[in-house]
Amino acid sequence: MDQIISQYFDFGVMFDPDNLDKVLKGFWYTVKLSIISGVLSLSWGLILAVLRQTRGRWGAVIRWPTIAYIDVFRGIPALLVIVLVSGSLAALSVENLVTGEKGPIPQSIGVPDWFSQPAPFWYGVIALTLTYGAYMAEVYRAGIEAVPNGQMEAARSLGMSHGQAMRKVIVPQAIRKVIPPLLNDFIALTKDTTLVSVIGLIEVLQASKDIQSETLNSSAVTLAAMMFLLCTIPMARGVDILISRQQAKFQRGLA
Repeated sequence: MDQIISQYFDFGVMFDPDNLDKVLKGFWYTVKLSIISGVLSLSWGLILAVLRQTRGRWGAVIRWPTIAYIDVFRGIPALLVIVLVSGSLAALSVENLVTGEKGPIPQSIGVPDWFSQPAPFWYGVIALTLTYGAYMAEVYRAGIEAVPNGQMEAARSLGMSHGQAMRKVIVPQAIRKVIPPLLNDFIALTKDTTLVSVIGLIEVLQASKDIQSETLNSSAVTLAAMMFLLCTIPMARGVDILISRQQAKFQRGLA
């Protein structure tokens, strides 16, 4: 038991000023990744969900590619998407050493350093947005389909087009219904930010692993896990509260 405590709960290693500074800097990257990727995923997922609801013969031109995109990115592990994004963007932006031709995309996009953040950070943001946008699109779709058909019929009877009815009537109701599952996806996204360490970003996991290799002690990894718990447990409890409130409203409606 003493060996387990000394290996995983050595507070001297955890709160050594140098070690703590490294872990906190890594965790700050994790927080920024979570917030930026989360906001972009929520927006991209809503766009995909609305595009999937397009109707008519010409709507199929948009609908089927959207469905294919969602199926593909829900089926590929996020880790593979991160590796593909980082490798492909960098490769497409470099100059061909044989022909001297520039890559098909600008260097500023292939190796982004926007807002003084390193390229691996933005590769992670892009990959997580592509992946979790697909998951959140399905959550939005479930919310849209849960809105009674009479709402659309009533909006159309008032002279609204399908797009206007979606924007002003259906989507606002759908979003209110799917806030809890969207928060669950955000929790999963927050945990998956650790995958970005494979392309060189020193976020909280990589920082704690570096300390582990230096000290031969896993207490820094435990500290990183505690930091994740400080973020995810309040969000999980918030999801429970929102679900309870929705159930209470539903029961009052039935009564």
